[in-house]
Amino acid sequence: MEFWRRKKEKGKARKWFLRNGSKFLEQLIADNNGMSNPIRMYKGVIEGRSYLIKRFTRQVGGEEESAYNDIVLSARNGRAKLTGFSLAVTLPEGKTWIKDRLAGTFGYIDPIYHLTEIVSEYTDVFSFGILMLVLLMGRPQLLSDGHSVFGTSILKHVKDLQERGEPVEFGGGSNDMRPGQMRMCLDLALRCCEERNEDRPKMILVAKEIKLIEQASI
Repeated sequence: MEFWRRKKEKGKARKWFLRNGSKFLEQLIADNNGMSNPIRMYKGVIEGRSYLIKRFTRQVGGEEESAYNDIVLSARNGRAKLTGFSLAVTLPEGKTWIKDRLAGTFGYIDPIYHLTEIVSEYTDVFSFGILMLVLLMGRPQLLSDGHSVFGTSILKHVKDLQERGEPVEFGGGSNDMRPGQMRMCLDLALRCCEERNEDRPKMILVAKEIKLIEQASI
């Protein structure tokens, strides 16, 4: 009986590997536009053994696909990377947008994506703009206003201050920058958070502008 039990378990494991391995390869190929992609993984070592661990804290739909996204993106460019790209999607070659289910952290989600479920190259630009405001002000993306359950967005708070002609108080780690650099970062963050996609800069331009701000001496 023990022999048959082990054989059955091996059979299940083989089917699982073939089914999920094929899905993983599909995403890996799609991410690299159909070209081969030599996988370079960064691994950890526990008691002399190498591990790559993906842990889910709760049961949600599409867990397998989320794990594939993390592995595929971690396998890219031979450089250190941020992790947690399970919700990331790859835009098909030649396309500037794709429709996908709504997901993300409240307060960082692009309003256009929230309404249409359309992911474009500008979706992350908005979220990055919110992140810049959070870092500049040293405050969370949602501020308590004593009335709303969710509070007021940090973006609305900054815009309200500007409309009233009041100064924006910087905080957090932004004090390491010069006042002029902080104002330039604030301007960039607000442009990233413009309501219309066409009024937002592309991420490549955002990166270049941040580099220029870093080199500025004002």
